[in-house]
Amino acid sequence: MILTDTHTHLYAKELSEDIDQLMKVAISKNIQRFFLPNIDVDSIMPMQNLQKRYPQNVFTMMGLHPCSVKEDYEQQLEIIKHHLDTEKYYAVGEIGIDLYWDKTFIEEQKKAFRTQIRWAKEKKLPIVIHARESFNEIFEIVDDENNEHLTGIFHCFTGTKQDAEHILNYGGFKLGIGGVATFKNSGLDAILKQIDIKHLVLETDAPYLAPAPHRGKRNEPSYLELVALKLCDIYGMSLQEIANITTENSKHLFGI
Repeated sequence: MILTDTHTHLYAKELSEDIDQLMKVAISKNIQRFFLPNIDVDSIMPMQNLQKRYPQNVFTMMGLHPCSVKEDYEQQLEIIKHHLDTEKYYAVGEIGIDLYWDKTFIEEQKKAFRTQIRWAKEKKLPIVIHARESFNEIFEIVDDENNEHLTGIFHCFTGTKQDAEHILNYGGFKLGIGGVATFKNSGLDAILKQIDIKHLVLETDAPYLAPAPHRGKRNEPSYLELVALKLCDIYGMSLQEIANITTENSKHLFGI
């Protein structure tokens, strides 16, 4: 049995002091594949260093997070594109639009998002989308850019049934399911019951969005098991079945 975390910031400073112990615990629970999204220029080296420490377990992405899109976003994109062109990455991410914290750079976020989508299509890489308070803006761009080469994950999916249908109608996307599915009043479990598990992948978003009963605390790699167990409840399947299906979904998407 192999569980796959398709979205985790293992290089984050909140995890750095005891990362080796955290990884040991996670791997002991059969969580063996970890996909790391990039955030900005400053996160590239810590991410790469962790991949070198765990070359059999850690797989990296390259992208500019929407919350990192500021006045210098074009310069950051130049550096990120250079890394994409010269090194091996498994996705373009984490990219998208975030209108929860600040709408100052909304137009720049849209431009950065579209630019990185086009890179992914050129390189035939999946994209990992961050959509917070921004489904309409995201859909407007993806509707326009979608083609047979565009695949990816809508990370931390917390939308409606209609949002899920919109995403799945693109043809090449999965929904990333994490700790929110375990929150008592999120309502996400009711939506997932209406969605075939073939469309889902697992994620933690560690060190953020820890699942119940750790909500509000530091999220850890091993907590992916709690997300998987929630899906066992929702779909009436064993942990082995959930692991097999969601890991195969990730393999199909990332190509490994």
